[in-house]
Amino acid sequence: MTLRLVEFLVAGNEASDLLPVRSAALLREYGARQGFWTVLDEGPVERCLALLLERDDGEWVAHHVPADAGRENGRTEDGEALAHHDGWVYVFGSHFGSKGGPLRPRRAFVARFREDDAVTGPLAVRVVRNRFRLHRAVNDALVAAALPLLPPGETVRRRFIVETRARGTARAKGWVTRLAEDDLPLNVEAAAFTPAGTVLIGLRFPVTAAGEPIYVELAGVPEMFDGDRPATWPRALGAYVLGGVTPAGALAGFRAITPTGDGGYAAVIGSLDALGKGSVLLDDHPHGGDVTSRHVRFRHGGDVRVDADVVAELAPFHHVEGLAEAAEGWCYVTDEDHRVALWLG
Repeated sequence: MTLRLVEFLVAGNEASDLLPVRSAALLREYGARQGFWTVLDEGPVERCLALLLERDDGEWVAHHVPADAGRENGRTEDGEALAHHDGWVYVFGSHFGSKGGPLRPRRAFVARFREDDAVTGPLAVRVVRNRFRLHRAVNDALVAAALPLLPPGETVRRRFIVETRARGTARAKGWVTRLAEDDLPLNVEAAAFTPAGTVLIGLRFPVTAAGEPIYVELAGVPEMFDGDRPATWPRALGAYVLGGVTPAGALAGFRAITPTGDGGYAAVIGSLDALGKGSVLLDDHPHGGDVTSRHVRFRHGGDVRVDADVVAELAPFHHVEGLAEAAEGWCYVTDEDHRVALWLG
């Protein structure tokens, strides 16, 4: 596959995920014929939204989008996944922690906004922090599905689960009751809504004992935003294994999911964490590091084990963070140090 690189500097940060702009008004405002949303790593969500736009003259430009999360300003971090539903763009936090642990409550959030609102001024972003309720729902779904899961490793368990529980207990946090000693830390990296309004959450970790990616179907995500405080919280409908696409001898998790026009889904799978950055996950599971990215496709539904096909090998990339279908074909965004790299097919 031959790809053309377009590089951007956006607030000195790296990109996660890629979501096509659907708002005609927003494209007109910037004189663009197509564009994508991305979310930047690490900072609060209201400071980390950006547009990658192809203007009518063919030039690509990036815009850091000013946003306001109201009382939740500064209280989130590490947005990882973007998804469209019913006129809204949703942003999902990683629900994980730093590479050495522990889990961070600031990363356990979902936010949403309307694209058209980005035309007229600071973008209003509504944030709902779930205080590990999604962690609990997904862990319970993994147990109910009886999947043969890869054990987290003693260092991972201690740093991400034991230390998080200890910190929560010491600070008298109510969320500590939603963490159990035998839980697995979750790293949410991908999301796509189904036609039924449920959302498929792709996990970078955990994976199965055979190194296969796992996703979980959640219901009730939009309902979190009804009223000032959620009356109900999302529930997990099931956990699924993506079979037939993990490289031999490797461990691979989800990096991105997007719906396709035929009713299926395209996804990127790849490494469990980045090499050379102090990941305790890779200390316990070294076979999950040196894994190049793959573009795959699947259809959701039916059995717990979902057969998938490889669409394209994305080697030598280890760090593809998002994919989307554009006028020219598939395009990808990669996680680069202090820049955004868009690869056009």
